[in-house]
Amino acid sequence: MNHQIFLLVILTVTLPLLIMSGLIYWFSFKAVKTEYQASSSLILNNLSFNIDQYLQSIEKGTLNAQLDNQLQNALENYTYHTENNGEDLKIQYRNVIETFISSIEMTIKNVDSIRIYAGNRVFYSADFNRADYALNDFTKEPWYIETVRHNGGVVLFGTHPPFHRTNVHEPVISIARVINKVGSKQQLGVMLVDIRLDSLREILKLSETSMRNFVIIDSDGGIVYYSANSGMDPESSTRLDAGTIGTVMKESTGSFYAPIAGKESYINFVTSPYSGWKVIQSIGEKEMTKPAGFLGNLILGLAFASLGTALLFMVLLYNRVTKPIIRLTRQVKLVGMGRFDVNLSSSRQDEFGVLYQGIHRMVEELQNYIERSSMAKAQQKIAQYGALKSQINPHFLANALETVQMKAIINGQRDISEMVGLLGKLFRIHIQTGKETVSLREELDHIRLYVRVQQMRFGDKIRYTENLAPGSESVEVMHFSLQPLIENAVVHGLERTSGPGLLEIGSSFVGHEMIITVRDDGAGMEAGELAKLRERLKQPSDTLDQRHIGIKNVHDRIQFYFGEMYGLSVDSAPGEGTVVSIRLPSGK
Repeated sequence: MNHQIFLLVILTVTLPLLIMSGLIYWFSFKAVKTEYQASSSLILNNLSFNIDQYLQSIEKGTLNAQLDNQLQNALENYTYHTENNGEDLKIQYRNVIETFISSIEMTIKNVDSIRIYAGNRVFYSADFNRADYALNDFTKEPWYIETVRHNGGVVLFGTHPPFHRTNVHEPVISIARVINKVGSKQQLGVMLVDIRLDSLREILKLSETSMRNFVIIDSDGGIVYYSANSGMDPESSTRLDAGTIGTVMKESTGSFYAPIAGKESYINFVTSPYSGWKVIQSIGEKEMTKPAGFLGNLILGLAFASLGTALLFMVLLYNRVTKPIIRLTRQVKLVGMGRFDVNLSSSRQDEFGVLYQGIHRMVEELQNYIERSSMAKAQQKIAQYGALKSQINPHFLANALETVQMKAIINGQRDISEMVGLLGKLFRIHIQTGKETVSLREELDHIRLYVRVQQMRFGDKIRYTENLAPGSESVEVMHFSLQPLIENAVVHGLERTSGPGLLEIGSSFVGHEMIITVRDDGAGMEAGELAKLRERLKQPSDTLDQRHIGIKNVHDRIQFYFGEMYGLSVDSAPGEGTVVSIRLPSGK
């Protein structure tokens, strides 16, 4: 039973919690992934828009070079009319150019440097460290050639060491364009703006976390920017393998799963409409679904906690319920095998204590019942043995008395014939011992024969009367239960008096019981003798003592057959007679 209850708890609590935790984890996993993907797309679009806005602001700043007349005049005269310009004019033109550069530098945020290349000269802002300037021919550098090729269009250069500078390793982003003379395609110079990566970091810092990384690549797959914790370096395409880069380069926007640094990660990207750069966002799948995992682990913990509770409940159930039941079962089995010396004591005050006490009382009552039953059966065997032993004599006497009666009739001795006939009938009734109970009517027929025989012995000394309640003659009584009482009344009561005496049998109903009284007005009993008789009626029968089989035997037979609440009671007083009362169920 203990195991069944434990299994029931598992099936009704733990197993549903495990299933629930699995379903909740799966649905929350899907919901978190969907929510993250939606939020990631929104973040990427916002970042791409902000980056484009920043780059467009720089482009607008460089566009002023095409509209500034003083700058245009200075560049044209300084570049193409050097031989006609005096030294003072050169200084003046150079100051105009450098003043314009400084004004642009102040309007663009996070600018590392702004330079204008005109002819074979480089003009730069006042903060520029001239010691970093390289003396080689810049017109042959790839970035310069690419810028000139676009002939006025803006050219973006991703993260790289600063062009045409030495001893500078901090990477920058560059925007370059050719400065054309207004209204013509005449090239006056090339403007190069170097931007520190701080500008992009400021845009991305609110979205970057230890789990969420960003990479920006240009249209050729080159790195423009990477998060500091992305594990990427400017000389490679980071840990994004060739297949991942190829997937990104094929589409303008999208998302997929791919391994990064050995961890399965979710990757999504968008392409900037202005710059053509691709902003790539990545996060480990485990990190992305950590909230769902936490929820799943929480429910799983609850499931295992319920399992532990079930185990604790099983232990408590075993100690408080199952173990006492097992002990009680073993004791009851011993009782069933006939052993009544079992220990059914319990100090518990709960339902089990009541159960132990009840079964303990039941065992005691069963033991008493078996002892009484055994005693009654032993008495019955003794009575049957005595009846069988004496059965030959009644048969012989009955037959002999019938022969004497016939002789008395032939000789005309009517009194002797009548007395002998009564004795013969009395012996015939004694021979019929098969019934346990008979009606009061049948029992009285026997008593009347017995009394007539005694009256023939004593003459007018015995006067017999009956005072019966209506309907009492049909009530069942023990067979041969009245004759020993009548005999005691005659022998110990009436026979001891000198004068005539009264012998009365009465019956009455009290509730569901019938009371039969055998009353005589004979010698009676002393108080001590009456007390001994009453005490003997309460004591267990001695089945080996046949001297007192009379009144005690009748009392025990009634109690065995009808129950302990029934039986005989005796009242007597010296010189007043004796009353024996028989209490029986009335059957009503």
